[in-house]
This record gives sequence, structure tokens and C-alpha cells, in this order.
Amino acid sequence: MENDELLSHLDPEQREVATTLRGPLCVRAGAGTGKTRAITYRIAYGVRTGVFQPNHVLAVTFTSRAAGEMRSRLRDLGVSGVSAQTFHAAALRQLSYFWSTAVGGRVPPIAEHKLSLVSQAAGQLGMSTDRVSVRDLASEVEWSKVSLVTPENYAERAAQSGRAAVAGYSAPEISQLLRTYEDVKTNRNVIDFEDVLLILVGILLDRPDITRAVRDQYRHFVVDEYQDVSPLQHRLLQLWLGDRKELCVVGDVSQTIYSFTGASSHYLAHFVQEYPQAKVVELVRDYRSTPQIVTTANQVIAPDSSEGAVRLVSQLPSSVPVQWNEYADDVAEAEGIASHIANLRERGVPLHEIAILYRTNAQSAEFESALSKAGIGYSIRGSERFFSRREVREAMVAMRAAARSGVEGKLSTNVRTVLRQTGWRDEAPEQTGAARDRWEALNALNTLAFELEESRGASMLEFVQELEERAQLQNAPEVDGVTLSSLHAAKGLEWDSVFLAGMSEGLMPISLAKGEAGVAEERRLAYVGITRAKQHLLISYAKGNAGRGNRKMSRFLESVWPQPAKPVSRTTSYRQRRAAQVEEFAAQHPEDLDLLEQLMEWRTGVAAELDRPAYTVLHDTTLRAIAIAKPAELAQLGRIKGIGSTKLAAWGETILSIVAASTSRR
Repeated sequence: MENDELLSHLDPEQREVATTLRGPLCVRAGAGTGKTRAITYRIAYGVRTGVFQPNHVLAVTFTSRAAGEMRSRLRDLGVSGVSAQTFHAAALRQLSYFWSTAVGGRVPPIAEHKLSLVSQAAGQLGMSTDRVSVRDLASEVEWSKVSLVTPENYAERAAQSGRAAVAGYSAPEISQLLRTYEDVKTNRNVIDFEDVLLILVGILLDRPDITRAVRDQYRHFVVDEYQDVSPLQHRLLQLWLGDRKELCVVGDVSQTIYSFTGASSHYLAHFVQEYPQAKVVELVRDYRSTPQIVTTANQVIAPDSSEGAVRLVSQLPSSVPVQWNEYADDVAEAEGIASHIANLRERGVPLHEIAILYRTNAQSAEFESALSKAGIGYSIRGSERFFSRREVREAMVAMRAAARSGVEGKLSTNVRTVLRQTGWRDEAPEQTGAARDRWEALNALNTLAFELEESRGASMLEFVQELEERAQLQNAPEVDGVTLSSLHAAKGLEWDSVFLAGMSEGLMPISLAKGEAGVAEERRLAYVGITRAKQHLLISYAKGNAGRGNRKMSRFLESVWPQPAKPVSRTTSYRQRRAAQVEEFAAQHPEDLDLLEQLMEWRTGVAAELDRPAYTVLHDTTLRAIAIAKPAELAQLGRIKGIGSTKLAAWGETILSIVAASTSRR
């Protein structure tokens, strides 16, 4: 592919991103505007033109899935050697490489979870160690570290950030917990995920020789989802860059939904203040969602005053309206959504293109029950990891063996052969439950094989390599079932059809949201949910539930939820129907409109002479039929419904003369 051809696949704003290869660049990209496409093409164009050396480019993402997708897209564009990693993966790689030089020995093990560490620290201080309290305390430990808050300045910074008392403990008590937590880690000789970045920052500050080596390696940086950068990540990025300004950041302040973890849209909103020479490009052309969905999203987010926000403009044809449903209770809502999904399936929408999104994980239970009763498969995002499933691990072992044997032929055929040996069959089992889950997981491997065969002509060996890379990054292939997901976990994903459920006060915004900032973040969360939908969006809430009072619709929807039509008089209703019928006739039979108007004018005159309503002379339906048929003889006119012998004798000749005169003028 030539360079001009490469750029021809981009819209004007995306092309501006792709061709801006020097200096700081800020891309404000709304949901569905092709930001990943723009930055991958920018990297590819930079490599093709010689401005970038692939091994000198570091593309930073916030999820392993996004990193894997970026590497895949770059491969499809013929670019290899670019490092696309999460902040933690990139930092761990550098830390592992330089540890022996900077510290000595080997990097301590990384604690996969900090709950046990926090529990031990809390226990030593006589603080509660029940599951809920420990989870809240662990979140506060994480926030303090990514926000560069120390035990010494915790009280001041927590007050500035509006952090409420955590698990009922005061700021001095939390400060002591932070100190004890670090002691527990030291005694266990482990580090946590935040330490990976913190220790690397310390090494880069203390060791200029190591800093120079890192800067020699990476000279061009791209950071995706920049609205989610924490102070710790921003500090590390500054050290990677040094005095250079070769930085492209991409993000959307309207999708800032992780402030509670320390993420801050400040760095995206004020990028130009940090880099005065920066170029700013806005991507607003939405290629994901229909105009109806985009209009709803824009209306919901409109009250948000986040600096640097963009407003979307759909590039898709007009489609079906957004649906709004109010249910009596949670069970009715779940069953109603399951019924809608069954209808979508019958209309040909694949189940993996359907998602039910909700505010809290606890809401999934009713949907799981309703889908199971309806015989509809589903998967819960954030549950057991795909590559940890026993059947998937066994299938991968068999795939490796087949690849080593040098099997030849079509990838899809070979993969199906291996899968059948593990118990997979072409047809899904009728029953739900574990058997169906197992089949869905193996079938996802089958589907992925087809996709790689079509897109790359991949061999069995390349397929195995792809699986191993995905397993390392936990980038699972799609399972053909409805996705159940919290709104936070749905960020970065998209589906043909989205059910945004439980949109009532107390859930959206959640009752725990405090102050204007907390409610504003909940509004952005609703916006994220809406913009996950491509073609169908159904928004609902339950008015009540057993043992609870009546619920109210979410305040975020009050301006967009359709209001019930006011009752109108019979006369007004008739006029409205008649106007609609005339408008429809004009659209479908524009060439006959003039004749219809002449016939109506004649009828008005006759009705006035007889002093009776016009419809008793001839009905509108009859006049429209005459205008379309254009009868030339009385026999033809008499066959039109509504023309009896009496009316034919009284007005037949007159009607024929009106038709003849109109026809002759054409």
C-alpha cells in the first residue's frame, strides 16, 4: 500500500492526525470517531516516511486488550517492531531490565492482589478486617499511591480531593495504615502494581545513565485514553520524554469515569498549557452510532461542563428510534429485556453483538436468571478469565501439538479437527449451563481461526502464536452470547444492540456519588453506556421492587425521556390524521397531487351547496383512489370503492370531466 493510498482511508481530521508527526499533538476524540484508526495510521505513516523508526516508538494504552488490538492493526498495515503496551507492562519491562544495575538481585514478586496485605496491615492496627472494609481500604491505598500522596501529606490531600472517611476511619488512621502497609510488603518481600511505576520513577530520577538509555530507546510516544492518566503515570511519562516534545495524546474528557481511582482529565484538558506549541485536532465524526443514538448521547452529556469536550456528529444513515421502557419491578425489567433479545436474535442479530449494561455488578443476577429461562446464552464481563478455562487450556495444548507436527492445509479446517478431539461439535448443545458455556468458549477459538484465515491467511503456527499472545494479555476472543457488564467494564467496547438497564435515581447516579463532581462523573458514565450502542439502544428502569419504595427515573434522562402525548379533541385528531394522510400521499404520488386538490375543491363546493359535511359527498379515501386511477369512463369510476349508483348518477360526469381536464394538461 502506497502512502497516498494509506491516507485515503482516513477522513480529513484523521488524516491531519496521521500526517502530524513532529511536536506535541493533542487529539480530542469522541466516542466512535476512529481514534485507534487515526493513531495506528499515524504510526504506520511515520514509519513509512522514515520519520519514525519502529523500535523507537512506544504506544501506551490502558488495557492489555487495547494494546493487543493496536499491535494487530499495525501488523495489518505492514508495520512491526513498534512497542504497544500498557503503562504497567512497559514500566515492568524496563524495571526488570535495569533492576540488577540499579538495585541488584532480582525484582521482588508482584502481589497479584493487595487485599491480604491490607488486611494484615489493618489487623496490626486493630482496624476492621471484614471483606467490605478491607476492599475500601485497599482502594484508598491504591488511590494514594497513584496520586503521589504520602502518609505524611495524606490528610491534607484527602481533604483537598474531597475524600470522605474510608470505612469509618479518620485521615490520621488512614495515614498510619499507609505506613504499615509498606512495612507489611517489605516483610513479605513483595511489591504491588503501583510500586512498579513508583520504583521506576525513583530509578529514573536517581540514575541519569539509565534515564539516557531509556530515552535513547524510545523517542516517540503515543498515549491513548489520556483522560485516564494518573499523576503517577503522568510523572513517569515526563521522565520518559525528558526535554523532547514528541508526544501524541488521545482522549475524551466526556469519558472520564475513573476519577475515584486517581485518574484525572486535567492533563488532557490542559495539554496546551503544558505544551504551548501543541497542535489540537478534534475528531467528532461518529462512525459507530446512528443519529438517533448520537442525539441522545449529546443531550445527556450537554449539561457537563468538562473543558475540552467535543460533541459528536453521526456519519451513519438514520435508523430506528431509541426505545424507552418503564417496568413495574426488577424482575419485569429483566424478563422484558430477555424478550427483546429473543426478538433481536430472530431478526438475525448475533448474541455476541448484544449487551446488557448496568451500574453495579449486583444487578446482573436478575438478568442471568431471565436469560437462562429464555434459553439465551450469556457471558459476564469480568468473571472467569477466558484463557484460564480448563477447556481452553486443553485446546491450546492440542493446537501446539498440531502446529509442531507441521500440519498443512486450511487453518479453519485444522482448528476444527483439533477442537472435535476435545469434545467440540459443529452444533451448539440445546441445554444451557456449563455444557453450553464450554461449547461457547471452544467455538470462540473456531471463530477466531476463521477471522485470522480471512484477514491474514494465517497458518496453524501463527494461530498458536496469536493465542499465546492473547493469553498473556488476557485479550479473549468473542464468545457468542449476550454480554452482561457493568458500565465501567464496558468502556472501550461496542455492540450492535445495547440495553442500558436500571436507569433510576440511586443507581444512576448511584447514591454514593457525593457533590457536583461525583454526580458529574455519573453523568459521564451514562454517556459512556449510551455510546457503546451502534444500531439499537434500549433504555429502561424499574419503578419499584419488593420491599422498596417507588423509584424515580434518573435525572440524566428527564430531558430526553419521551413525554406522554397530551389528549386532543376528536376534531384536532381528525385534522392531524388528515394532514398526515395528505403528506403521505404527496410523498408517494407527487404526480397526482394536483388532481387530488382539484377534486377536493370540487367536493367543498358541492358540500356547501348541499349544506352538509364534505365527507358525506365523497370520502378522502375515495378521492385519493380517483386521483390515482384517473378513470375515463363511468364504468371505471363506478368500480372505485365509495362510488355507489346514486353518487355515480349525480356527479359521475362532472368527476370524469375534472379528471380529463387534469390529464390533458400534463
